[in-house]
Amino acid sequence: MEDASNTLLLIKEFLSYQLFEIGDYGLTVGAVMLAIIVFLATKYFAIAISRFILKPFFKHKHIDVGRSYAITQIVIYIVYLTGVFTAFGLLGIQLSVLWAGAAALLVGVGLGLQQTFNDLFSGVLLLLEGPVEVGNVVEVDGFIGRVVEIGLRTSKICTRDDIMIIVPNSHLINDNIVNWTHHHLPLRFNIEVGVAYGSDVDLVSRVLEKAANEHPDVLERPVPRIMFTNFGNSSLDFRLHFYSQEPWRIEFVKSDLRFTIYRMFAENDIQIPFPQQDVWLRSPVPTEALADNEIENKT
Repeated sequence: MEDASNTLLLIKEFLSYQLFEIGDYGLTVGAVMLAIIVFLATKYFAIAISRFILKPFFKHKHIDVGRSYAITQIVIYIVYLTGVFTAFGLLGIQLSVLWAGAAALLVGVGLGLQQTFNDLFSGVLLLLEGPVEVGNVVEVDGFIGRVVEIGLRTSKICTRDDIMIIVPNSHLINDNIVNWTHHHLPLRFNIEVGVAYGSDVDLVSRVLEKAANEHPDVLERPVPRIMFTNFGNSSLDFRLHFYSQEPWRIEFVKSDLRFTIYRMFAENDIQIPFPQQDVWLRSPVPTEALADNEIENKT
């Protein structure tokens, strides 16, 4: 019993040992260990909420991936903030003093961190409003990619070539972004093709429609539509409009359709013209004739 009492006394003395003291504030080993325990508990609590509560709830309610990701991130941020404030309280740090110091610091470096805070605030707006969500196919600065992660400051977009692009959140909020999958699926796409003058336009329309209907990724409803768009310089121009639920693979779908159209045009003797231009050459007037004309004019 005496050994156990001595052990408990040593542990108590160890936990109450002050690492440093500044004025009325002192930091003990026990406070640091409690703060570490709170941090770890917060981490695993956030994981448990995400995995065992939110994930089954989203699955049961059939909530889409983008919206469920946004809600999960907001809940995790709230849990972590609560854990951080609790840890600060255990360490004896007054939040009012911390906020006052942070405000003074932000005033000093506000200009330098202006863009960073803009990105942070934009990240919160992305999670709350959802103009761009995880899983959306977006077009940013000329490249097309799928949003795989929305962080507080930046978002990750994976292109069709599996290249990860880091985009500041303010760019997704303030600039014009084409979000292919934000509104609804399916989406409408088109392929343009020209045929030679003199071709049977009704046959061309039937061939294009048949090519679209034969592709498994082209929807039967809404039906594909053929438009006679223009009388071009060298061709009669057509546009095939079709609907698909595969925006991520749409370039491969278009490639398959072009292969099929070219083959079916060849089978039906429909010519795809190449640009042509007629050049008329005019013979110059002989030099001797010019000289004779000048002599006649003088006389």
